[in-house]
Amino acid sequence: MNMLVVGPHPDDQELGMGATIAKMVADGHRVTLLDLTDGEPTPHGSPELRAAESAAAAEILGVDRIMLGQDHGFVNREVVHSVACRHAVAGVLRTREIDWIFCPDPVDAHPDHRAATRIVEDARFDAKLTKTDIPGQPRHPSRLVYYFCTHLKTIPNPSFLVDTTGFHSKKRDAVLAYRSQFTANEKNRGILDWLDAQATFLGSRIGVETAEAFRVLEPLGVRSLDALI
Repeated sequence: MNMLVVGPHPDDQELGMGATIAKMVADGHRVTLLDLTDGEPTPHGSPELRAAESAAAAEILGVDRIMLGQDHGFVNREVVHSVACRHAVAGVLRTREIDWIFCPDPVDAHPDHRAATRIVEDARFDAKLTKTDIPGQPRHPSRLVYYFCTHLKTIPNPSFLVDTTGFHSKKRDAVLAYRSQFTANEKNRGILDWLDAQATFLGSRIGVETAEAFRVLEPLGVRSLDALI
């Protein structure tokens, strides 16, 4: 299947579900990371540096990566819901023939995250429209799944957990590719320890080594109870 993982800024996808991304690639899915903005300005970054870091992270995970950015109305710290932004994302859904979409959980303190998720939700609807100038053929991705990359001090209340045993180290490597964010910036150096602790805690909830959390509004079906942990 064709999976699209949307992040308001480069590194959101890796932080929220990097191990699951690596697992999906290993399972044979085609995964594209869509960055809405370039993530700049930040204290130790630049557009050129962030582009190099995000490309390195994508290579580690084995995925395609594209960015919409200012040319499509997406500005870091100023992401707003608009028809133009919705249609830009819908165009990606259509031209990339996306089956499943992943985006940040809408319960968040960061305005960019909340706006991005609303845009993605509406883009999923817009992608099926006919008689429109949105590129590509009408398409309606069957699943919209929320990952947790929140700026609130909360514990996720997920719909399901993905067993990421054997893939968490690749997530760490992908996150560490963003040296300007998690090495040069002293305030963020503890995030890796937090990611390790969360992965271990979530894994313990389902009896595995590590896991990542997700939420859905629409029910998921299972072909067999044997597939459940």
